[in-house]
Amino acid sequence: MLRAIAIDDESLALEVIKSHAQKVSYLNLLQTFTNPLEGLEYLKSNSVDILFLDIKMPDLNGLELKSLLSKDIMVIFTTAYSEHAVIGFELEALDYLLKPFSLSRFIKACDKALETYRLKNPIKTSFEHVFIKSGNEEIRVKFDELVFCEAKGNYVHFELIHGSFISRMTFKEAESILPTQFLKCHRSFIINSILIEKVEKQLVTVKGRTIPIGNNYSEEFYLQIKR
Repeated sequence: MLRAIAIDDESLALEVIKSHAQKVSYLNLLQTFTNPLEGLEYLKSNSVDILFLDIKMPDLNGLELKSLLSKDIMVIFTTAYSEHAVIGFELEALDYLLKPFSLSRFIKACDKALETYRLKNPIKTSFEHVFIKSGNEEIRVKFDELVFCEAKGNYVHFELIHGSFISRMTFKEAESILPTQFLKCHRSFIINSILIEKVEKQLVTVKGRTIPIGNNYSEEFYLQIKR
C-alpha cells in the first residue's frame, strides 16, 4: 500500500484527487492540504511515499516545496500550467498531471509510482519463503506450505496447509511474488503445483480443496503440469 498526501490551494482539485484515489486499490490517501506550509509540516513528521503537488500556490509554490523535500518522496505535480513541466522534471518529479486530468491518466501516474517503489523496496523473498503484509503484520509464508491464492476484490486470500489470511494487494501483485511452482489455473486462483492430488476435467484438487480450471487457462495449465 502506497501512502500519499495531496497539497493544492484549490479544494475542488483536492476533491478530484480524493475521488480518483479511492479507485486505486494500492493507494492510501492519508491527508489533503490547501495550505502548502501545513503540508510541509505534516511531511516533517510523517512518512509518505507519494506527494500530489500543485505548483501555483501562495506563500510557497510547488517547485519551492519540492526542493525542500527528501528525494525518497515521489512527487507527482498537478497543475493547469503546462509551461512548468520542464522545470518539474528537472526537479526529478516522478510525473506531471495537467489539469483537468482523467482517472486513467491518474492511474497511469500511480502505476508508475508503484513500479518505482518496488524497484527501490524489493519484497523480502528467499528461495523458500516470502514475507506478505496482512494488516499491521508481516507474515512469513513458506512456499511449500502455501496451497493456493484466491482473488477477493481488492484483497488476495492466501490458503496455507495450516491456516489462512488475507492481504490487501492485486492478484497480479500476488502472482509476481510467487516462484514457478505456482500455476494460474483460473482468473481468480493460483495453485501450488507440488501439492496437486488429482486433476479431473475442469477441476484440480490441491490438499483436499477442489479448484476450478478456467477455459482460458486449461490448455497452458495442462502443458505446465505435464512438464
